[in-house]
Amino acid sequence: MESRLPVLDDVEQFLKMYYVPIASVLATGLSLMLLKRYFAGGRCYSKAKLTGKVVIVTGANTGIGKETAKDLAQRGAKVILACRDVAKGVKAAVEIGGENIEVKKLDLSSLESVRSFAKSVIDKEQRLDILINNAGVFMCPQQETADGFELQFGTNHLGHFLLTNLLLDLMKKSAPSRIVNVSSGAHMLGKMHFDDLNMKDCYTPGNAYNQSKLANVLFTKELARRLKGTGVTCYSLHPGVVRTDIARHLFVGLRAVVYCVSFIFFKNSKDGAQTTIHCAVEESLENETGFYYSDCKRVKASRKAQDEEAAKKLWDMSAQMVNLDVKED
Repeated sequence: MESRLPVLDDVEQFLKMYYVPIASVLATGLSLMLLKRYFAGGRCYSKAKLTGKVVIVTGANTGIGKETAKDLAQRGAKVILACRDVAKGVKAAVEIGGENIEVKKLDLSSLESVRSFAKSVIDKEQRLDILINNAGVFMCPQQETADGFELQFGTNHLGHFLLTNLLLDLMKKSAPSRIVNVSSGAHMLGKMHFDDLNMKDCYTPGNAYNQSKLANVLFTKELARRLKGTGVTCYSLHPGVVRTDIARHLFVGLRAVVYCVSFIFFKNSKDGAQTTIHCAVEESLENETGFYYSDCKRVKASRKAQDEEAAKKLWDMSAQMVNLDVKED
């Protein structure tokens, strides 16, 4: 039997050595790119302009807050970056660019700071069109705010609850206006500990975070009910699992795992900001209020988050905790 020509043997060997491995690498790379795009989620396609509008974004010096501020500034809005660390806020403002950016001090873990910030806005601004309650802390060790509240509940919920209420008159005057509360899918695991909202007797970082995110959704629901007919609409949302520095409080080993996995399975900050931006500017949402969104679509919140009585109870307890006298219109 005649053997194969040497040249064919060389070609076969070349294919085995180069093309097959290269094809495998390309196929793997393409699969990872498609997977990454899938996890990037929905996008905001609205071209709405915000010229002449005033926007506040809390926690705007980093992550999705910064990306949100950047997008809204590019639409022509005056954007106030409300930041606990003013130096980082100024750096973010420079990176965002444009002349219509202002940085103000706001520490949501301090009711005094919240009141001072709100007063400075009311004294200076003639209008407020969009308030984005974005800032938050995540999975931190058990700590208290300056006013003695559990840190995650105090910062993620109570600080924004007080801030929103103090700015409501200005927003009503500016109607139609919008309030966007950045919550999380973690609200589905949350439980309101109405007998111990500060979780002094049952604290775990995860459960405290979940409770604070459930509070965000319940707050939005009750706020929408109270604001009916005022022209001020409100929305809560899940930004997705986002690759930001919010995981800084996790222990080192878990933090390393999270960061490694995040490059494929987590959204980057720009992708994570899309649903926030969607809720802030999408024209089709003008007649919607009090709902929950994910990947730029309205979705159903957890059963606990739809409990109207729980929403009212949380409002009343929150108002008492922050010494806010709010009467229904």
